[in-house]
Parts: sequence; C-alpha cells; structure tokens
Amino acid sequence: MISPISGRYTTKIIKAGALLADTKTLLANYDPVSTVAQNLDRFRRENIFGKASRSRVEDILAIFRQRYLGAPDVAEALAALVRASFPAEALDRLLYFHAAQSDSLLHDIVTDYLYDRQISGRAGVSPNDICRVLNQWVADGRTAERWSEPTTVRVAQGLLATLRDFAVLEGAVHKRIAPVYLPVHAFCYVAFYLWQRQPSGERLLEHSDWRLFFLARPAVEHALMEAHQHRLLEYYAAGSVIRIAFPASSLSEYAHVIAQAAL
Repeated sequence: MISPISGRYTTKIIKAGALLADTKTLLANYDPVSTVAQNLDRFRRENIFGKASRSRVEDILAIFRQRYLGAPDVAEALAALVRASFPAEALDRLLYFHAAQSDSLLHDIVTDYLYDRQISGRAGVSPNDICRVLNQWVADGRTAERWSEPTTVRVAQGLLATLRDFAVLEGAVHKRIAPVYLPVHAFCYVAFYLWQRQPSGERLLEHSDWRLFFLARPAVEHALMEAHQHRLLEYYAAGSVIRIAFPASSLSEYAHVIAQAAL
C-alpha cells in the first residue's frame, strides 16, 4: 500500500539529510508574526547560514518549508521551543518526527521496515538491506517513477545518513538501530500533534506513527502514565474507555507548557 502521508516516494532525501544545525538556525530566527514568504525572503537576504552557494541555500529553504511550514502552528511551536532552550535531544526527536511526516519514504522505511527488524531483534542495517527494500518498492509502483540502480543506491545512502543524524541509527560504517529513547516532553508534543488530528484515545494508543520511535502500545501507555504523573496531560483508562486531555488548545500553546516543564 502506498503511504498516505504524501503519496508516491521521491528521491528528495538525496538533497535533504537531517539538517539539524541549519534547521535550528532557521527556527531561532523565525518570526511567527510574519508570513512564510516574508520569513524565507528575510533568511535569503540576511544569509543567516553563511553558505557560499546560493543553490544550497535554496535547497535548505525548500526542505525547511516542506518539513516545518506545511501547517502554520508547527514552525511557531518549534520556534518557541528553540527560544526556550528546549533540551537538544528532545528537540532533535521532534525535528525527526516532522521530517518523517513530510516525506513518506523516510516515514515508511522506519515504520514498515526498520520497526519490524527492531522487534525481531535484528538491529544491524546495511546499504544492501535498504537497496533491496527500495527495489521491491520500486517494483510495486510505490515511487513516482522508475529508479536506476545508481539512484537507488544514492537514495539508500541518503536514508541511512539522515537516520544516523537523527539518532535513529548509530554507527559510522556499520549501522545499527539505536536504543529507543523518546524524552517525556517530546513524547507529549508528538501525542498532542497526533491527538489534534484524530482526538480518539484508542486510536492515539494504536497510531502507527509511534513506530517512528519503535514504540508499541504498552510503551505508549506507559509514557502516557508518566506524562500524567508530570501533569503534562490527563490520561485515564477504564476498560475500553480511554480519556486523554491536554492543558492547551493549540500546538504552539502546548509547546510553551512543555518547554516550561522541561526547565
């Protein structure tokens, strides 16, 4: 089945990568009062990256727009977290989450492939492993067009490098799935984001996007109970009845809640 996130897979991961430092620079300079176009024009004008290549700047801005400017509340929420000195490890988890939300290939290589490897105890991942999966997906018609073998190799390399930089994988040469860790404040942000889009407690517990962090339902339940204890949300479960409530009505408002709690 083709991913519902953004349709057929593309090769954009080749130019993307994690871009953690550049993304944080953009978010630190993001003005929520200005429009998206005004922010991007100012970033170009002020050359906040100090990059020599104009084309590379345009690549970074295009990726930033794709990942974090699709919904008006996301950039504002993330910018608030950056300004509040939200812990870097937790922020990196959120940048990874939104990168995966915007790129179905990045999303599905984790949720449809790495997740199954992780739960079966096969932590090692090689370029050949990824190429085999990609070749099958190309054959299944899941890509926008047929990929040549060199293109498939480059896409596999891009995926591995990006997931390493996002700390989903570890290892310089021989990659392995990294130990699962999602800080409670980052978990709460993701839970709020998913809950806003389908406010059902049961569906939140079963949401496939938890696979991005290799979390099965029991782990999600445990994290919700921990968040409840920290008063970051309210979680009640009685049989099949599940109630979840958050102390905010918007993502940007909730970002301030979890940023304050993380201090």
